[in-house]
Amino acid sequence: MVEIVATRRSQEAQLLDVATQLAQISEVIGGSITNNAGGAPGHDPIRVGAAVRARGLTPNVHLTCVRHDRNGLRKMLEDIHSVEIENVFAMTGDFPKSNAAAAIFDLDSVQLVHMIDELRQAGNPYWIAVAVSPFKYAEPDCVYQYLKLKKKIAAGANYAITQLGYDAKKFRELKRYLDDNIGPFPVLGNVYVLNCRAAEKMANGDIPGCWVSPKLQRIVKTESQDADKGLLARLERAARMVAILRGLGYAGAYLGGTHDAGDIRWIIRRAERLQPRWEELAEELNFAPERAFYLYKSSTPASVNRGIVPRLLDTMVNLFPVNRDSGLRRLLAKIFGWVDRKPALAHTLERFEAAIKSPLFGCQSCGNCVLGCMEYVCPQTCPKQMRNGPCGGANNHGTCEVDEKPCIWASVYERAKAANEVDRLGAYIPPPDRSLKGTSSWINYFLNRDVRPATSQSLTLLSGAKPAAVVNLRRPAQTIPLEKSDLVPLKTETGPKRG
Repeated sequence: MVEIVATRRSQEAQLLDVATQLAQISEVIGGSITNNAGGAPGHDPIRVGAAVRARGLTPNVHLTCVRHDRNGLRKMLEDIHSVEIENVFAMTGDFPKSNAAAAIFDLDSVQLVHMIDELRQAGNPYWIAVAVSPFKYAEPDCVYQYLKLKKKIAAGANYAITQLGYDAKKFRELKRYLDDNIGPFPVLGNVYVLNCRAAEKMANGDIPGCWVSPKLQRIVKTESQDADKGLLARLERAARMVAILRGLGYAGAYLGGTHDAGDIRWIIRRAERLQPRWEELAEELNFAPERAFYLYKSSTPASVNRGIVPRLLDTMVNLFPVNRDSGLRRLLAKIFGWVDRKPALAHTLERFEAAIKSPLFGCQSCGNCVLGCMEYVCPQTCPKQMRNGPCGGANNHGTCEVDEKPCIWASVYERAKAANEVDRLGAYIPPPDRSLKGTSSWINYFLNRDVRPATSQSLTLLSGAKPAAVVNLRRPAQTIPLEKSDLVPLKTETGPKRG
């Protein structure tokens, strides 16, 4: 699959000419059309996707949560279905640093996959790709990426595409994790034709989710001094990565960094010739930071103490079990129901609740408190308000891509590890009911108004929209038997046939 970057800097006519040329390469099964790359809006990916499809190339349309709430995302999915596009790449998306006011992030990527699967069960035949980054070298980031991938698969994902990195050990680690925990689930390895400018931006952390080591950056800079400005060297590196991915049993490669059909053909042919040497080449592709964490090789010390507040709150939950039907819960429900019928009193209670929770947890009065599911770390303190795990944008020091503070999910993981409850982090947390913002989460909890894992509702119902009639459809298979030479499992039945 080849990435088609549909930014405003690209002419649509050029993009469609690229699609025409790529459609003539039999090994290229689809074009993946970006949406809000880098957080900035580009060409309408649905319009470009429809035009790409008309030129004989199966489109895979990126769908991000950056600039649309759940109603807007549903509308985009309906538009995608209306032009008979089936392949969707569901991502949270990059934060738009140049225009922070445009950031919405009503859903995270797991919740988006859940929404797409709901629409699929209602009759729209989507085929869902999701992202995963094995190139995380701190333990919380690494483990959480894999936990989040399991959530995405459970929500309905059909295959995964890695983010960008140049470390064969991490490619191997992800494949082993999937084999051990999921089974034969298809994954594509990201292969980027790395030029000097891109290497510098990635090394500096300017492109979230993409990391280039200082050592590799120096190599690419030296290569750029060649007569061909490093073209042959970067194509060779890409071909070697494709050969390694095939050797490891990946379903295919996701090629970026070039649209040139001649380059793509050269990479494919060269990778075929290099295939017998893939293990030797894998030993050479090892651009990782010092003291890097590897899931199956690194021994890590016991986690730090959870802290007094989480332990105290857990003790209270155990002493006063209000999270299940009991006499105490029924009594409190009656009391909070009475308070709710008196608006002034309910507002006073909400202000009292905020006065306690804001300094302790950074509470922003969302009305849908899930502190107990997140080791008492408030998801509203994440710039993207994510509830199911970190995005792939944090750097190798665990710093958030947006505000350069420590990623909140590191604290969630460390506390869960200290309590020996990391497995609990795999629970799906639904999106909040935004209409409850500014109300007391205590009232909402005892009156069963809020949305938590135990009271998960349909995304359609949460939005206030009328639910679609659900028909009994068999979900597309989530596991596909693949040979090492197989390419990406895109749905191509409805697309134009190649000449």
